[in-house]
Amino acid sequence: MFTTTQRRLGLLAFLSIFAACGERGDEAAAVTSKAEEPASTATTLAPVRPEIYATFPLTTDLSSLSDNQRQLIVKLIDAADIMNGLFWRQAFRDDWQRWLASVEDKRVQRFATINYGPWDRLAEDRPFIDGIGPKPLGANLYPADMTRAEFDSWSQEGKDGLYSLVRRDENGDLVLVPYHLAYAAELEEAASLLRDAAELADHAGFANYLRLRADALLSGKYQASDMAWMDVKTNPIELVLGPIETYEDKLFGYRAAFEAYVLIKDKEWSERLARFAAFLPELQRGLPVADEYKMETPGTDSDLNAYDVVYYAGDSNAGSKTIAINLPNDEEVQLAKGTRRLQLKNAMQAKFEKILRPIAGVLIDESQRQHISFDAFFANTMFHEVAHGLGIKNTINGKGTVREALKDLASSMEEGKADILGLYMITKLHEAGELGEIDLRDNYVTFMAGIFRSIRFGASSAHGKANMVRFNFFADSGAFVRDAETGTYRVDFERMEDAMGSLSELLLTLQGDGNYDGVLELTNGSGMIRPQLQADLDRLTDANIPVDIIFQQGVAELGLN
Repeated sequence: MFTTTQRRLGLLAFLSIFAACGERGDEAAAVTSKAEEPASTATTLAPVRPEIYATFPLTTDLSSLSDNQRQLIVKLIDAADIMNGLFWRQAFRDDWQRWLASVEDKRVQRFATINYGPWDRLAEDRPFIDGIGPKPLGANLYPADMTRAEFDSWSQEGKDGLYSLVRRDENGDLVLVPYHLAYAAELEEAASLLRDAAELADHAGFANYLRLRADALLSGKYQASDMAWMDVKTNPIELVLGPIETYEDKLFGYRAAFEAYVLIKDKEWSERLARFAAFLPELQRGLPVADEYKMETPGTDSDLNAYDVVYYAGDSNAGSKTIAINLPNDEEVQLAKGTRRLQLKNAMQAKFEKILRPIAGVLIDESQRQHISFDAFFANTMFHEVAHGLGIKNTINGKGTVREALKDLASSMEEGKADILGLYMITKLHEAGELGEIDLRDNYVTFMAGIFRSIRFGASSAHGKANMVRFNFFADSGAFVRDAETGTYRVDFERMEDAMGSLSELLLTLQGDGNYDGVLELTNGSGMIRPQLQADLDRLTDANIPVDIIFQQGVAELGLN
């Protein structure tokens, strides 16, 4: 399958240094199609529960950085913080600061800050403040009183665009307002900070990207900066910033939300990861699906790198936290240059130690607990991100891109595909002798434990819908087996391999066909927490195991103030 040289550079080479993965989940009931109502149907008041988040400091070794690089980080964090305010406006309301200051109970205020509003993102977006009402499915990206039928009947070019708000004019008619006009003052400030940062950058390519990204914020045209970002892979400081993911738009999945990450590259880990991008074309050809669903060839300019993240902002910081990034989302850029996959090492380690390992102590069969490892958790997350580059981006039957055809269900399907294909890829590479002397059982059992971790994230995000479909598919296939006496789960390794191939084929086919009704049927049939599983998840709560993490972060935490 691969050359001898590639084989010698197998996964074991970099896993041996560890010695002891965009991550959004759902604790879900059935997922249904978006109805005519402009808001979610969740009305039961949720408890205020900031204690479900474990606190973790975002720091890293900056001793090798120059004074200019340190100043550069400060500029990037200041620009990222502007994304915080913009996301608040998109997710909740324009006067969010006044509202937040009016919340007198400091515990409630803290929980609202974690959630960027008065709805619990890990509890189906239920409100936790009396009288606030359900969260609109379109957040603050659409008029609160707009129905889906009104939008569907609106004859407006670009109404499904990533970078515009839908508002009403003085006559009450729907109009588009581009982000760069709606948020002009904030974006002007952010662009100025990025240009200042470019002057401090000692990496010419990164400086060019920062300038192009500044231009994009002010024009709403991001493709040139995405292309430039794909060419910047050796800089020690990294920035992801702008309107990127569409998770916040649960009405249609069209509109991107503002977010940012400031990252410091781990050169040693990155050198060991980068080579796996070269395997993508061969892995694409071997996918377990008919040829017409894998005719596209992934870009060969993709890369894998490891980072310590030092600042999260906006969408990436809301509720459950991302531990790996796969960007850009632009299908044209992906086909031309592939994607970049950034593994957030320190955040990943925090989730493993504070959450996944304790979960295993409660829910994983004692005979398989030795297979829970950070090495496997890292590899599973890494190959999840690689798998985003596989499969198909455009439907095979003229329905446009997969994202356009599957609309509000596109994100959950894409996350489900990446999860299962990541494990499939590990399996196939192991069979081909590409991963050294790893124990594949570690990946399978850690994968199952990882589903328990992600299921707890609540019913409001793409990852959770994907997790529930996957868990129930494996359980129904006999790949996950529950011991009634101990209340623990074990993996049936043979059946898991069979189920993995079957689910991979199913998801890839649904995507390639742009089969919205088929995806809806799958999520309604399998995207729910069954009573026994809910009872088992409640045991994790009783054991005071955190659901996710929040960060102590900023220039002071890094010693840069």
